[in-house]
Amino acid sequence: MTRALALALLLLPAAALAAGEPAADPAAAAPAAGAEPLTLERAVEIALAHQPQRAAARARTRAARARVGQAAAGLLPQASATAGLGRSHAPEPVGTANSVSLGLQASQLLFDFGQTWNRTGAASASADAATQDERTTLQSAVLAVRAAWFNAGAARDLVEVARETLANREAHLAQVKGFVEVGTRPEIDLAQARADRASAVVQLIGAENDLATARAQLDQAMGLDAPSDAPLSAEPYPAVPGEEGTVEELLAEALRARPEVASLERQRAAQQATLRSVEGQYGPTLAASGKVGEAGTAVDDLSRSWSYGLTLTWPLFEGGRTRAQVEEARATLDGFDAQETTLRQQIRLELTQARLAVRAARASLEATGELVSSARERLRLAEGRYQSGLGSGIELNDAQVALTTAEAQEVKARFTLASARAQLATSLGRV
Repeated sequence: MTRALALALLLLPAAALAAGEPAADPAAAAPAAGAEPLTLERAVEIALAHQPQRAAARARTRAARARVGQAAAGLLPQASATAGLGRSHAPEPVGTANSVSLGLQASQLLFDFGQTWNRTGAASASADAATQDERTTLQSAVLAVRAAWFNAGAARDLVEVARETLANREAHLAQVKGFVEVGTRPEIDLAQARADRASAVVQLIGAENDLATARAQLDQAMGLDAPSDAPLSAEPYPAVPGEEGTVEELLAEALRARPEVASLERQRAAQQATLRSVEGQYGPTLAASGKVGEAGTAVDDLSRSWSYGLTLTWPLFEGGRTRAQVEEARATLDGFDAQETTLRQQIRLELTQARLAVRAARASLEATGELVSSARERLRLAEGRYQSGLGSGIELNDAQVALTTAEAQEVKARFTLASARAQLATSLGRV
């Protein structure tokens, strides 16, 4: 083989690299046969169906609704049946005697200064607050699965970057090996190329491990007990409508839509009803009751009796207990004012941070796009200079490192933008 022919054959891998066709292993990146890609929408659906946190929130809402029925029971008639059988002994002439009694008694609360009614209203408002808390849990679950899906998507793309880098390193190694064999390059270039390839292998192993970890975190966010092997779909996260709006515009929407705001309003209403219920203890309670029954010494020897009447109960002195309860209820109600201010400030901060994060991520993505283009051109020029004998192995290595870094930055910037937009949507109260 002539020296010119050998050099021509050695230039073929470099030409393929310059044309943007790295010798990657297609089987390594191929998804499992027959597996449908896991879209972000499908991941959210799975999370809503399997996330244990949402199931726990739903159970808390059911419990709160049940407490409404418990509180309302005091407004309805109460009835009970009684039966008794006994034997007693007394000195003569009474002696030993049997006693049998059967009875039915009922009562109905007529008036208690709104105590029971307000307790029912407080329980109902608390149940509404629990419903809003369930919405908050749902939004948190959706945000968590979106963040995990974006993280897994970024890890997947970083694996592809590592594979492309390894393919380029292997092509460079073959090229440098040929140059060294024909005597146009020193042995140190071959040692450097081998070290670069080994480094690329280590980077690929780390990227694949990060991907496996990210997929496990995604499975947890979806509430799955078994791992999901479906490949992730390659879909962009759309821009959030209104993301260019002012903070005040976004804040107005968030205060209308955020479930935390609605929950706090319902908790305040519940506390107001509780205060009215406690204040009602200052007044009297009026109830109607009736009883009918039979009693005697044997089952076949019973006489009927009945009674009915009204009962008015008015506590005159309780050691200041009611007054202390009223003060506690008022203090708790006053605390909701501070909570409302704190929540409003928190939402404003979240919106400001999310809005700035979207803006910064969008600018970073544009910058990294230019960075990748420049790095690709730099690598192309470095390969040409190396092939012509003008460049060094260090220059070629630096160009490859720059391209790998730029591609990784572009991947991270793309998914950082998606995560920032998802956070902004959640801060606005959108699911």
